Amino acid sequence: MIGNWGGPVERAVRAVRGQSAPVTYGLIALCCLVFVIGPLSGLSPAYGTGDELLSAQRAYFERWGVVPVELFEGTPRAALTPATALFVHGSWLHLLGNMLFLYVFGAMAEERMGHFAFALFYLGCGYLALFGYAVAHSDSAQTLVGASGAISAVLGAFLYLFPKARVTSLFPFLFFLPLRFPAWVVLPFWVSLQWMAASRATHGPAVAYLAHLLGFSAGFLYAWVRYGRTTAALSRGTQQPTAAPPRAGPPAEKTPGREAE
Repeated sequence: MIGNWGGPVERAVRAVRGQSAPVTYGLIALCCLVFVIGPLSGLSPAYGTGDELLSAQRAYFERWGVVPVELFEGTPRAALTPATALFVHGSWLHLLGNMLFLYVFGAMAEERMGHFAFALFYLGCGYLALFGYAVAHSDSAQTLVGASGAISAVLGAFLYLFPKARVTSLFPFLFFLPLRFPAWVVLPFWVSLQWMAASRATHGPAVAYLAHLLGFSAGFLYAWVRYGRTTAALSRGTQQPTAAPPRAGPPAEKTPGREAE
């Protein structure tokens, strides 16, 4: 939810409200479409059932996901997988969790950056996050899929661009009580969780926490370099708009037989 404030921030927020975010909504629609027509949704009879369906799922992930041991073979197809994997998800929960985070944080970031710049930012940071993970796990044969690396970059940029935005979060250890905190509290807390999880994952984690950290760092650094002066001038002595994501957890979850990024 976005509130009302005076000064330049209020005018900026009103401008955001009056515009759309076609790139954000287009990415959500594309990810949903790819999932629905793929073998993981279970909606297409073309992939069969039972062992036939499982075989189709494995082949689908190997074709479009990132396999670190194959990434550096030098083939054009393998080099493209850090981009194609951004649109592939391992389950309905994996898809819906990622898209919800993209919906909440992506629209405001897109309006701040501009549509074309946001599209390049999303794809570029997402690619770097998956590529960096593959470099760190170059001997892994597990397939990596999901948009969480790119969405983590959006969170990083959001933290820099809107540090005082009020974020409504649900914390499991507080019985899912909805609490509102500034983005500069919630998002660093989320990063800390990713860091701790990544440091404990020594044998190829089921959730690619390192990709989350790489994406978040890339997004924050990009926003800092690109928008440092204008953001400082805009937020000096003012309050930032409010976003309301569903929870403060990572936008990814485990999928059987592969790594969910």
